[in-house]
Amino acid sequence: MEYDYDEVLLAQLRENIDKVKSDIRSCCIAAGRDPEDVTLIGVSKVFPVAYAEAAVMAGLSDLGENRVQELMPKIERFSALDIDVNWHLIGTLQKNKVKYVIGKTKLIHSVNTVDLAEEISRRSVGNNVTTRILLQANVSGEESKHGFAPHELKPAIDNIMDMPGLEVCGLMTMAPIETYEGEAREVFARTRMIFEDLGSYVRSDSWKVLSMGMSQDYKSAILEGSTHVRVGTAIFGDRSKYVPV
Repeated sequence: MEYDYDEVLLAQLRENIDKVKSDIRSCCIAAGRDPEDVTLIGVSKVFPVAYAEAAVMAGLSDLGENRVQELMPKIERFSALDIDVNWHLIGTLQKNKVKYVIGKTKLIHSVNTVDLAEEISRRSVGNNVTTRILLQANVSGEESKHGFAPHELKPAIDNIMDMPGLEVCGLMTMAPIETYEGEAREVFARTRMIFEDLGSYVRSDSWKVLSMGMSQDYKSAILEGSTHVRVGTAIFGDRSKYVPV
């Protein structure tokens, strides 16, 4: 089976990926961190599978998707091509879609209710697998965003930590579109403090992942301790031409 991407696309994505990786290294140096501690996830949301293929050929080992209906065909295509990559589900996951992703992801970033965690646990046990998850934290307090409010996280953890088939690895958050310079970084700083506080509460060796930062704010996120950045536009370009009207 032949790859779908062409050399022009490969060259463009390699240039973009190298630029983002260079930014990550610079931010880590500024923060006194090891660049190896930051995982770059290329978010191929709405882009054709050729873009995902080219991104892996250009040096990415982790890819993310927002929607199950986009994730599954790409997983199947990569399996047919025998391409090994870590898949991350970063968007809202509906309970009726959980059955499709069990055993297929490196990490589910967007567990936003106890009920969803219960469904992932049930499906994981039924498939004899352990699913790694993050709890989505709505630290900015925006009504348009899903996730646990900061004061809801400890009660949620009390319910979720002992569920079979789950490995709770940390937090994910999204910053608001900035209305003033530094607003995103403030949200990331608050999230890091919550993450560290919960680390003492959870007392688990798995509590290591802080997923923060997208194309517009990943530099600020790294400066505030993000371990996983979810970068789409800065790697793949403008996705508007692929979004249905």
